[in-house]
This record gives sequence, C-alpha cells and structure tokens, in this order.
Amino acid sequence: MIRKSVLGALLLALSLPVATVAAQSPESQTSTAFERRAAQLVALLNGEIAFADYFDPAFQAALPEAQFKATTAGLIAQYGRPIAVENAASSDGRSGSLSLRFEKGVAAVRLDVGAAADARVIGLRLTGFQMANDSFDKVAAEMAALPGMAGFLVAELDGDSIRPLASANADRQFAVGSTFKLYILDELAAQVTAGERQWSDVVPLSHPSFSSADTANWPTDTPVTLQSLANWMISVSDNSAADTLIHLLGRDRIEARMRAAGHSDPSRNIPFLTTVEAFALKGNNFAAEREAFVASEDAAQRRLLDANRDRLTLANVDGVSFTGGPRFIDRLEWFASPNDVARVMIDLRNRQSPAAMAAMAINPGVNPGAVKDWSWLGYKGGSELGVISMSLLGQRKSDGKWVVVTASWNNPDAPVATETLVDLVTRLLVLAANRSSASPPQGR
Repeated sequence: MIRKSVLGALLLALSLPVATVAAQSPESQTSTAFERRAAQLVALLNGEIAFADYFDPAFQAALPEAQFKATTAGLIAQYGRPIAVENAASSDGRSGSLSLRFEKGVAAVRLDVGAAADARVIGLRLTGFQMANDSFDKVAAEMAALPGMAGFLVAELDGDSIRPLASANADRQFAVGSTFKLYILDELAAQVTAGERQWSDVVPLSHPSFSSADTANWPTDTPVTLQSLANWMISVSDNSAADTLIHLLGRDRIEARMRAAGHSDPSRNIPFLTTVEAFALKGNNFAAEREAFVASEDAAQRRLLDANRDRLTLANVDGVSFTGGPRFIDRLEWFASPNDVARVMIDLRNRQSPAAMAAMAINPGVNPGAVKDWSWLGYKGGSELGVISMSLLGQRKSDGKWVVVTASWNNPDAPVATETLVDLVTRLLVLAANRSSASPPQGR
C-alpha cells in the first residue's frame, strides 16, 4: 500500500486536517499561470474544461483521461461537488498549494504548472482532506454499514494498558492478512535483543513465495541481511522475506511470542502458517488437505503441514484460484482482534528496538500529510480478496502519548474496497491526533 507522490499523478483524497482559509473573491485578479489554472480547477472537476486543454501531455500519459474521470467521480460521490478554490498561494507563479472546498469538506491540493507557453498543468495532487464536522461516531457508523463485518480500535497506550478512545467489535477475531508479520518482527527483535542474532547477520533468501514485491524472481539463497528482510517484510509486505524469517526464527518461537504478546485466541494462528502454505492450501489442487486442515486441532494441523512439507511449495501454488472471489477467509487465514493488534504494538514498542521501529516507519500506510501531527508513526497492513486490515502505532506530537489506530474489514462474499478503508482509517488517525483520553470515548 505504498503511495508515491509522483509528478503527474493524482492521489485519492484522504482525511487530513487543513487550516481554515478565506475564500477568494470572484473579482480577484489572476495574473500568474498558477493563479489562472487554480481558478479553473472547479470547472475542470465539474467537466466544464477539457482534460487535454488543462493538462500537459506528460500528465496525460501518466494519468489517462478515463482514470482521471473515474477518480474525480469517486471523489464527488464521497465528498460532494467541488464548490470553490480557496487560499491559493505560490512563491514562483508556477507551483503552489490551495484548498479545494467540496460540499462535505476541504481538500488540500498541490498544483504545478509547466513552463511551456500554453501553461498546462504538469502536477495535481490531493494531499489531504478534512471532512466537515467529522467524529468517531460518524466513522463508526460508516464502518458498520460496510458489507460483511468490520471493527476498529483507537486507543492511547499507558504503559501496558490500552485506553480506548473509540472502538467497535474490538474483541472480534478478523482475518488480517499480512498484519501477522508484526509477530515475526517482534520475535526477530526479541532474538536480537537476547544476543542470538544481529540485524547485520547475512542469511540466504531461502523460501520464495507468491506475490512478493521486492524479491520477485530473485535467485534462491541470495544473501541478505536480517534488517533487509525485516524492512521488506514490513514496508512492502514481501512474502518471501516473511517466509524466510519464519523458517529461520522458528515457527514455534513465533507462536510463543504471539502468546506472550497477549493474543486472545492464539489457536486461530497455530500452526503459524507461512504465506506459501496458506496460498497452497487455499488453492484448488489442495482441496482434500485444506478440508482436513480446517477440521483438525492444532497438533493434527501441524502433522499435516509436516507430512506435506515437500508439496506445499511455491511451485504448487495454484494462482488461478485467486482470480475470483475471497477464498476461505473465515477459516484459512491469520486472525487477530483490534485489541490483539494493540497488544502486539505494545510489545513491539516495549522491545525498544530502533531497527524494528525503523522498519515499521518506512511506509506510513497513509497519505504523507497525515504524518504531520505525529512525532513518530509506524504501520503494517494486510489484504487479500475479501480482507483488508490497517494498523498504525504513533506518538502524538501534541502531548507525546502513544496511540494505536487499527481497523479490519472482512467480507467472505466479495472483494473489499481498499480505498474505502484507507479513507476511514485516515479519518480515525486525524481524529486521534486531536483527541485525548480526557474526552469521553465514542463509537464503542
């Protein structure tokens, strides 16, 4: 879920605070290229100005008109019609910022105009969004209306105590996808702290997996450091890195770490599956093994994995099986409640491992503008068809308090919309940045 601010790319608006701004009067003069294009933005989004007349060819190549219109339609459906440009400011007459008021809130926008004579736009980025009169209760209501089941927790951490600010279904077990990798990171940090390993240790990339981002097609046994594996596993959810670490650290050690971290139903994740094992068992070519696995207790499940060790490999993952809908997400996945996620975040913070915390902070998971109210922000997410989970640990800049924001959405009947949960979680993060335990909890 990495989002890069690339020139010529329009990012979806996320819920971020923006300053109160004063509207420009209709009579204000527009003498620079930036001011002229900023003044046309509402008309552009309302379809009154041609896409090709407004955007430079380089922008059009990066973001085709059909994609731009689809994105615009999504914004309008969610936030209402764009109404006015406010607080436009540029130091050079070409690049600057503005606030774009919609019916339901205000977006922060970065606008860049090219140097060509026609002064067409080369960059347009929505870097933040503040919903009008937003609240935990509003987010909770929207989450409750999602198809399937969703839950969340926003809580301050006081030592090992969790102090909820808002929550819904915080004790319910959800499929969380790659969020399980937090337990691997926690055990790796624990083994380093114990002197069993060092972050600089070089090990072979021993277990290639399906859908790995950074290590796809790398030669087996390529030497990498433990720090590199941790960084890949957390920041881009690389599955080969995760499976290599599971085999290296020991499945039983990670399971013990999960219990020690306070998981409320650890049997749901025992045996602690590698990504290849999970992918393989979900496939059509392991239907018999899958049925036996989900019907068995932990010990029998472990014996089944051991007996099929040579078959549950990347070569036998049936990728075709994952082109349809959700696959057994209520029975064959990694599970945690929002409170379980908060507890493993506490464990990771208490580990006081600079390397582990650095791995979590590489990709904050939300629009970069959302980071501004936090002195530190770490993230791990997870997803597959029918599953999305987002979890953040942050230190609030205003008072130094540590806060967890975590949410999961499962639908066994249909894929879930990633951008919907990204928006909801970002709104929770914004609300959490401006709220304290002195305020009464909401959405519980």
